[in-house]
Amino acid sequence: MSLSWKLGRIAGIDVFLHPTFLLLLLLPGVAERLPLLLATFGCVLLHELGHALAARRFGIGTSDITLYPIGGVARLTRMPRAPGVELLIALAGPAVNLAIAVGLYPLARGGGEFLADLLAVNLVLALFNLIPAFPMDGGRVLRALLGGWIGRARATSFAAAVGRTLAVGFGVYSLLSWQPFQAALAAFIYLAAGAEEAGVLADERRRSGAARGVDWSAPAGYRWIQTHPGVWRLAPKASARDSSWSGAR
Repeated sequence: MSLSWKLGRIAGIDVFLHPTFLLLLLLPGVAERLPLLLATFGCVLLHELGHALAARRFGIGTSDITLYPIGGVARLTRMPRAPGVELLIALAGPAVNLAIAVGLYPLARGGGEFLADLLAVNLVLALFNLIPAFPMDGGRVLRALLGGWIGRARATSFAAAVGRTLAVGFGVYSLLSWQPFQAALAAFIYLAAGAEEAGVLADERRRSGAARGVDWSAPAGYRWIQTHPGVWRLAPKASARDSSWSGAR
């Protein structure tokens, strides 16, 4: 985070602003909509805090949150492996935006254009992040839904393939309609999907070659068990006989 500017600390988590955020100020018409832009990124920050606090509920910390021109990133100290836990953490961010939109609705009806626009922004943030493509939350939701059936590695590859396909289509459309910012966003999504897949596959190879008794930083009182090839579940240490039970449904 040495290249980013620290904005403060919220709920024990450092919040940073990346210098590339200033590129937004170069976009046409930004000066007139600056209050809405700042409010939008306030909602983005709340979105990321939703992920961070949900992860904390499952014993997973957050190193920091950084705001970029295309959104925010909450860096978790470790990624959840249980599909149920990953699903809840991934949905927490969009749920925050939907909650903000619901809270703004009665105010926006008679509160003027600004509140109506902010309500619409939160709906867009929620829906956009649910697109089944890495690095959006929808990619993690898709992996969580598939992971219990086909394993984390195969689920990641499938979700990454969906992400790359959508990114190519969006990128081509953006180039043909001469929207360079959207084309750059599509390129970022494509590269992020590949990076997510490569990282997870490398981690799965490392884990598959490790000893069965390795502690994967499971919550206290639990251990990881393999129920099917590539499919892992949390089980209570005191109830090892029930090898098919998952502690994170």
